Parts: sequence; C-alpha cells; structure tokens
Amino acid sequence: MGVGVTKAVEQSYAYCRDVARSRAKNFYYSFVLLRKEQRDAMCAVYAFMRYCDDLSDDIEGTTAETMAQWRNDLERALRGEYGNHPVWPAFHDTVERFRIPRQYFFDMIDGVSSDLTPKPVETFADLYQYCYRVASVVGLTIIHIFGFENPKALELAEKCGIAFQLTNILRDVQEDAGLGRMYVPAEDLRRFGVDARGIAYTPGFVELMKFEAGRARAYYDEARPLIGMVERGSRASLWALIEIYSRLLQRIEEKQYRVLDGRIRLSTFEKVWLVVEAGTKKLAGAF
Repeated sequence: MGVGVTKAVEQSYAYCRDVARSRAKNFYYSFVLLRKEQRDAMCAVYAFMRYCDDLSDDIEGTTAETMAQWRNDLERALRGEYGNHPVWPAFHDTVERFRIPRQYFFDMIDGVSSDLTPKPVETFADLYQYCYRVASVVGLTIIHIFGFENPKALELAEKCGIAFQLTNILRDVQEDAGLGRMYVPAEDLRRFGVDARGIAYTPGFVELMKFEAGRARAYYDEARPLIGMVERGSRASLWALIEIYSRLLQRIEEKQYRVLDGRIRLSTFEKVWLVVEAGTKKLAGAF
C-alpha cells in the first residue's frame, strides 16, 4: 500500500470515527471495549450504515437514482475505486481485513431503499425480511469483526439483528407513523383492533405492543449464546451491545408501552454504566 493510499485510509478512518462518535447513540458505547483495529472497523461499517439510513430518511431528496448511484459507488469502492466520499477507503480496508461477505452491504441498501416507497407490511414474514435487510446484515457484518469459528454464530447474529430492529420499531412507532410508515404487520393490527391510520393509546394498542415485545424478547433469548461464540476479547463488547438494546426493550415494557408520548431511551449514564460493567466482567474473566 503506497504512502498516498495509506494516508487516504488513515484520514478515512478518522472521518468514520467522528461519525460514529457523534451519531452512534447505542453502538458506539460498546466499541470502546474492543482493540483499536476492531474499533476502527466498527466505525467504518457504522459510517457506511449511517449514510444509508440518512438517504432513506430524506424522503423528499433521495430518489431511486440516488440509491442506484450509492450502489454503484459501493461496487466501485469494493474494487478499490474510492471516488469522493470519505467513508470508502476505510470501509474497503475493513471489508478486506476482516473478510466480510460483500453481499451484506448490497442487502442493506435494498432494505433502506424500501423505506423510500413504504409498502404495507402484511405478515410477520414480510417484517422479518425487512428486519433482515436493515439489521440482521449488520449483525452478520460485525461478528466478522468480533471474530468467530462456530458457523452457528451466523444464525444467532441474524436473530440478534431481528431483536434489535423489533425494539427500534416499537420505540419509533409514533415517529414512523408521522413519516407514513408502519412496520407492525397488518395481520397483527387487525388481530388487536388497532387502526394504522390513527394510532392511539388504547387497550388494544397496549396488547399489540406487548405481543410484539414478546417476539423481540424471544429473539434476544435465542441470540444470547452468541456472546460465547465470538472471540474472547470481543465478548464484553457484544454483551454490552445486547444489554443496551434489551434494556431499552425492558424500559419500553416498564413504561407500559407509552411510546406515543415521546421517545423512550436509556440515558447516557446508563449506557456508560453498562460498558463499565462489561469491562469489569471482562477483567474478572467472566466472558
């Protein structure tokens, strides 16, 4: 790698670190428990994901052509042709260094592209496919950075992503409805008598949320053995990440699913404390 290319990669990683530090409200806290090479890789993947999400959230400014151009830029970057966006050198270096399957990133683009022209989610199978594209592929990507040998880890990483995205969907019901998006399956809305056109805090809505939260909790339980399958030095980070998201779900449950009153979240102190707890467990050899 020439001096110029090396400098470009270093500058790209610095950019990705800045993006992750300022935007990764849940992910970034767990990064600090990893060795530097892994932390930088996580930041590079996050910066790519963040840009994808920003494109999907800009409903008025992002077109199908915009997403097609981003896909073309991805294809070129994976060939070492970086163009102008600062994420690409670090992203490509990460993909090569950790041997991350490239299809994951194209699946991710497909997932966020679907947000530009939201369609009703009829069944949980439909929702699972969406969650896979926008979240499971993230889990499948980052376990390559964590390191693993047991192929079962791939299946559990997929389930972990489903749990995370279901939690996000429950938290963001109000916000998504304002954007004309409803990710809760129509079959479940009908089952509990909830009208997607006028979401309100009713007994039926509470039962619906309780049902979906139960689904998410089951996926957390199924995915938790993944912690013991990644490399030992990565386990504290994965534990912290799962704890942050699963405790967010717990907070939603504790607040009786009042997600229509405002976004439910964990405080910065709570997240930092979980990272400290993970670090303490790591030092004690608990992982």
